[in-house]
Amino acid sequence: MVDSVADLKTKIDAYLAQNIQTDIDQTTLGQAMEYSLMAGGKRLRPALTLATVETLGGTLNDDVMKAATAVELLHTYSLIHDDLPAMDNDDLRRGKPTNHKKFGAGMATLAGDGLLTLAFEWLTENNLPATTQAALTLALSKAAGPAGMVAGQARDIEGEHQHLTLDQLRYLHRQKTGAMLRYAVLAGGIISDQPAATRQLLADFGAAFGLAFQIYDDLMDVLGTTAQMGKRVHKDAGEHKNTYPGLLGVTGAEEQLHLSIHQARQLVDQLNSETGHDFAIFNEFLAYFKL
Repeated sequence: MVDSVADLKTKIDAYLAQNIQTDIDQTTLGQAMEYSLMAGGKRLRPALTLATVETLGGTLNDDVMKAATAVELLHTYSLIHDDLPAMDNDDLRRGKPTNHKKFGAGMATLAGDGLLTLAFEWLTENNLPATTQAALTLALSKAAGPAGMVAGQARDIEGEHQHLTLDQLRYLHRQKTGAMLRYAVLAGGIISDQPAATRQLLADFGAAFGLAFQIYDDLMDVLGTTAQMGKRVHKDAGEHKNTYPGLLGVTGAEEQLHLSIHQARQLVDQLNSETGHDFAIFNEFLAYFKL
């Protein structure tokens, strides 16, 4: 039986809370790392990995939990650094003061550095097969690195005060947001040792979900409230960010969101057909997008 998304989140929160301090050897650094990691969050990335493993018949033992939750460490690092004064200079994240507001910019930078490197420690310090560890490490480093998330962040910075085309915007977000969500689903296929064709379908679903996630986030910056989002809203336009509503208007952005969700649902049907497993849990993830 596959856990619900809510049940997976509970398991992820418990695992992170129990294990985050194990490999940290400086008190303030540990407090700063734990502060952002345990400040809340949807845990969508590790939940996607775990849901994929369970759907494909795997068991969520301690080794799988450790490898799967590594992506949340890396995701949290990216949020800490994204909020820094040199980047977006945000003072609110998940309804709480951002890391640099509480610990200072220097310690916040180190907290992000610590979470980034600890993620790769968790991917490899477990009892999964060495080939699985290597494949996960390579996939995550590509998704998070200078051809993935970091490249997307660089494009975002350079794109300010420029008017990107839809293709350019889609490419930016495929790297900035989509690469990590694509990895999260692919990781489930790697952990459960799926053939290349299945891994590709999983990666494609993750990419479609990632695009929908970014469009939805852009829309909620326009339509949502600070209380809903846990961070400042209505700031993208003021900072001259390239967004889907900014380029296409709210209606056009909503149309792009629906297209991405439709593509994701088609991939769910294809996964069901080609693997013989029921990926209904993916539809539960897609229910996140509510306007």
